[in-house]
Amino acid sequence: MALIGIDVGSGSARAGVFDDSGVLLGTASHPIALHRDGLRVEQSSDDIWSAICTCVRAAMGQSGVAAEDIAGIGIDATCSLVVLGPGGAPLPVGDSPARNIMVWMDHRALDQAERINAMGHRVLDYVGGRISPEMETPKMLWLKENAPEIYAGAWQFMDLTDFLTWRATGDLARSICTVTCKWTYLGHDGGWDADYFRRIGLGDLAEDGFARIGSRVVDAGAPLGQGLTAQAAADLGLRPGTPVGAGLIDAHAGGVGTVGAKGAGGAQANLAYVFGTSSCTMTSTAEPVFVPGVWGPYFSAMVPGLWLNEGGQSAAGAAIDQLIDFHPAAADARVAADADELSLPAWLAKRGEQMAAKETIAALVRGLHVVPEVLGNRAPHADPHSRAVIAGLGMERDEAHLVRLYLACLCGIGYGLRQIVLAQKQAGASVSRIVLSGGAGRSPLVRQLLADAAGLPLAVPETPEPVLLGSAILGAVAGGVHPNIPSGMEAMSRLSSVIEPDPAARAVHEERYAIFTALQSTARLAPRC
Repeated sequence: MALIGIDVGSGSARAGVFDDSGVLLGTASHPIALHRDGLRVEQSSDDIWSAICTCVRAAMGQSGVAAEDIAGIGIDATCSLVVLGPGGAPLPVGDSPARNIMVWMDHRALDQAERINAMGHRVLDYVGGRISPEMETPKMLWLKENAPEIYAGAWQFMDLTDFLTWRATGDLARSICTVTCKWTYLGHDGGWDADYFRRIGLGDLAEDGFARIGSRVVDAGAPLGQGLTAQAAADLGLRPGTPVGAGLIDAHAGGVGTVGAKGAGGAQANLAYVFGTSSCTMTSTAEPVFVPGVWGPYFSAMVPGLWLNEGGQSAAGAAIDQLIDFHPAAADARVAADADELSLPAWLAKRGEQMAAKETIAALVRGLHVVPEVLGNRAPHADPHSRAVIAGLGMERDEAHLVRLYLACLCGIGYGLRQIVLAQKQAGASVSRIVLSGGAGRSPLVRQLLADAAGLPLAVPETPEPVLLGSAILGAVAGGVHPNIPSGMEAMSRLSSVIEPDPAARAVHEERYAIFTALQSTARLAPRC
């Protein structure tokens, strides 16, 4: 008996085959195209489905598991808006007819988000007080105002996760995770607020019972339709009828794959931290906790029966890429990284470990400070206009200075994490440790630096693919292998190690955190002048 987890990130689709205890048997990935044009970022749903089919077949081949032995499938994806016309045909969201996805990081709806926030509404209480242009109602309002023929002709507006489960099963049910976290569905009330949609200019969606955005909402892991349709099964190389569970947003799948590990103290003790292109923090509480600037509280959006607060930064790994590309040594470093068959961040982490063997990280980053908010502040300030700051640049142009800049950027990401943890603690949502997942956090150096900068123990899951594992747990629930998500988490996820903050580094990080917040405050004022 085995399970498949499918994960769609910003730049690739991945698949993993696991046994029912959570052991990874095979994995594969395939790139997906990402098209950027200023604030616009677009993708193609057909391209993504094709990539999924490729990596599922490859992962199955690597695992040696037969199609008839797959007991369930779970899917997660970025919180991107998919627009479909009659019969499920893609409708363009920009100039290219093939691109029908407004990616989560697409910020073209900044004005619409600001107008929604200026109106005020009770649903905004459940997104930290301010809606983000990353969410779906500002994006749909942008379409209605700027591409009215596309908006009017849309049969369905779907979160990418829900599109993929529909493509797999033919079931239009939405996951409570996607619609609660990104669409203003009120999970605790069990419904949409029609008044909100009327007031912001999307009242037509309410008039048809919300059929175009989800009239039926189900729990994550709930079995959909009759399982895989014949066409989807043929595409994936699997058996028709294989159970498919309602999905999760990708970061939330990372949370499911980590925070409920056996012996970890339960989901409420652990903050899930997914560190990839962006970063996401997820904190579970028994009662709702309202944290200004932090999304939520969302009921049952990740762990059934618990409330979720979601923070993080719109750019984390992407911020590192953006900032180091400006450095004069970046081109030569990229050549060296390619020669070592490493990504540039992984190569910089390796070089950082070598340099840290001779002097401390504190010494390496001394005088160099980075606020890496190249795409605004998602939490706790909810300020999409904020921008990055680098302080302490000199005339250095060499590789060693590039490594120092990389390390300083990691510090800034860690201080942003600390800021969210402190904001939540002040509001009544404390955590004991951080549990890390995501491709940007694989280096021991990165893990130690995040623990030091955030000032909390950082736990590492045993599986190398915790996001894929989280989705496989959904498949286990859909297929009846485990009765619910909490039992699946305990049975299938485990922690391998815990990194404690270095006491010797505490004082310097306290000082650097104070500098970080001062620079951040200045950067938030700068766009006005």
